Amino acid sequence: MGVIKDTEANLPLTETTFYILLSLANEPRHGYKIMKDVNELSENRILFSTGTLYGALRRLLQKGWIERVTGEQSEQLNDERNRKFYALTHLGKQVLNAEVHRLRKLVQLAGLRQSEILP
Repeated sequence: MGVIKDTEANLPLTETTFYILLSLANEPRHGYKIMKDVNELSENRILFSTGTLYGALRRLLQKGWIERVTGEQSEQLNDERNRKFYALTHLGKQVLNAEVHRLRKLVQLAGLRQSEILP
């Protein structure tokens, strides 16, 4: 239970952090691809500047929630631009799952109270 407690201590995530982790949930991506994916996922509400994105990625690297893809996997992903790819770590997946669980509980609670909220 210690890991779950530790991940829940980091909640709630900021919206930008949530979208970055969500962008990396299925596959490693390079920075530009993360920017485009977050833009699409957020329906154009979150538009990163390069500096803002790489600052967020640096912070997530320091927390151990993401990692740079290296070695053979990096060579397979790499393109002609030699971009740096990022992937979720096991801890990053746990944090993302904990946030999704937290959000589901909020929506469920709102659904239960909806008749009280809306006439």
